[in-house]
Amino acid sequence: MKRIGVLTSGGDAPGMNAAIRAVVRTGAYYELQVLGIYRGYQGLIDDNVVEMGPRSVSGIINRGGTILRSARCKAFFEKEGRAQAAETLRKHGIEGLVVIGGDGSYRGALTLYDEHGIACVGLPGTIDNDIGGTDYTIGYDTALNVALEAIDRIRDTAESHDRIFFVEVMGRHSGYLAMMSGIAGGAEEILVPETPTSIETLVEHMRSYRAKGKQSAIIVVAEGDELGNAIQVAKQVDALAQIPDSRVVVIGHLQRGGTPTAFDRVLASRLGVRAVEALIEGVSGKMIGISANQVVLRPLEEAWECRTQFDPKLTRIAHILAT
Repeated sequence: MKRIGVLTSGGDAPGMNAAIRAVVRTGAYYELQVLGIYRGYQGLIDDNVVEMGPRSVSGIINRGGTILRSARCKAFFEKEGRAQAAETLRKHGIEGLVVIGGDGSYRGALTLYDEHGIACVGLPGTIDNDIGGTDYTIGYDTALNVALEAIDRIRDTAESHDRIFFVEVMGRHSGYLAMMSGIAGGAEEILVPETPTSIETLVEHMRSYRAKGKQSAIIVVAEGDELGNAIQVAKQVDALAQIPDSRVVVIGHLQRGGTPTAFDRVLASRLGVRAVEALIEGVSGKMIGISANQVVLRPLEEAWECRTQFDPKLTRIAHILAT
């Protein structure tokens, strides 16, 4: 193998740049040419490809986002679009491709491999930490700490004014961020898709806290909770409990941007190095993950077939500690 490509796809996550840096510099170490594809699979269809070297990735390990940009590519869902992407790879002599992204990005990589024989490996880049085959995803730790800092700040105001705050964190299909930031931030209630509850139960718990002397509360809501987003939940609670002065804070995309934590930088670096070495070894159709602090290779299909979920016992712990 003489030439490999790297792209980022789907939602951006802090640490993606550290992963790009690791891929490029590891490629240089093994005397490979590395080409960066801008804007994910769309860049393959548009032939938006540039050669990269060690100096191309100087000073990016501490930057959020992705220097290669990202995009949703509808054309790649069509067979003709994938054929065009494969032709771009062949045109540039790219023999192996590193795809940094979530399970949707992995599906694209697996399809390229199945339909066109393009050697692909995946790196898990998503703040939701909902990819199977790895304990942690690149970007999760940073997003978690951003959410926690926001909760800590909101707590100050909640206690100062005896208010209830509904704090929404990202997680359309996964409550990982909500559960972990809620426990770490001492939230009174944590609403996640994995453990359904009812408005009546939520109100009952809040009345119980008031009876025990708690005058303020933090309710963390995953954006994909079955009761709705934080605004919708707050309206339902207010209507039933007649709470006069609640507030809603949506942290939103603040969780995606910004400087990655040391954990995310090191994780991205470890996985990026292994991705290039895996391609050199002839590996394809695999993802690079971390399990028990060891870098592992898993089938790409595990990303969506064996999704990572938090231990359901954490819900019980959260209720005990909110007493």
